[in-house]
Amino acid sequence: MKLHATCKMTVTASSDCPVVAMLRPRSGEAQWMVQERYELDPWVPTTEYVDDFGNLCQRLKIPQGQMRIEVDMLMVTDELIAVDFNAVATPVEQLPFDALKYLLQSRYCPSDKMGDRAQEIVGNAAAGYAQVEAIRGWSHANLQYKYGVSTGSTDALDTLNDGAGVCRDFSHVGIALCRALRIPARFVVGYLHRLDPMDMHAWFEAFVGGRWYTFDGTQDQPRGGRIVVAYGRDAADVAFLSNYGPLEMGEMEVTVREVLPGDAAQRSSM
Repeated sequence: MKLHATCKMTVTASSDCPVVAMLRPRSGEAQWMVQERYELDPWVPTTEYVDDFGNLCQRLKIPQGQMRIEVDMLMVTDELIAVDFNAVATPVEQLPFDALKYLLQSRYCPSDKMGDRAQEIVGNAAAGYAQVEAIRGWSHANLQYKYGVSTGSTDALDTLNDGAGVCRDFSHVGIALCRALRIPARFVVGYLHRLDPMDMHAWFEAFVGGRWYTFDGTQDQPRGGRIVVAYGRDAADVAFLSNYGPLEMGEMEVTVREVLPGDAAQRSSM
């Protein structure tokens, strides 16, 4: 399917503020960039690099005052996500080198403290995809999606104790429980078609059966229509704006719509 996604925001700096932004998706196996517009107002010199997780990062300095940032993209992505309950756990010794870092505990995913809870949740599910789906299903059934419960320091254990959180918290729980079972899991941020309310979204992927599969504890069924912007060990790796000075976020507006064949929007909106 072809999706037109936009992200518009304003930020205000009390003095010149160095920033690393992570707002541009990349083409890959699961998605293809057809068209893109990235606008800064006022314009400032910007450099781009690829971080250790393969994400496109933009380095710039926001001048004192207000800046408007707009990203507008046309992407082709999968309408349905892959599902395979027969995908077995990949033995650690057979994992690709770049998957090994997603076995380790991280700031928001203290998997080394969650082994017993993980075993309790998955029960007798077969090692692999079925275990991850058991975790996703348990999260959806037992965690309440609720704003104002979590903060920037809330980790997966906190969310389990609180019984509530937002998409990043659901993802941290899923990741930490997977890693406790020696299943690599990574945090994903991006866009989801027909998300309600619309915003930037977070979910997770787990490596089983020799590949990465998508899981989202906030949804009641597998859903495609996703645009990946960045991957990381947890939310600390994928902030869409990392500021190194005083910076105040203003309004932020996100839209995602499907572009149908012959739709003039795919030619005129960029």
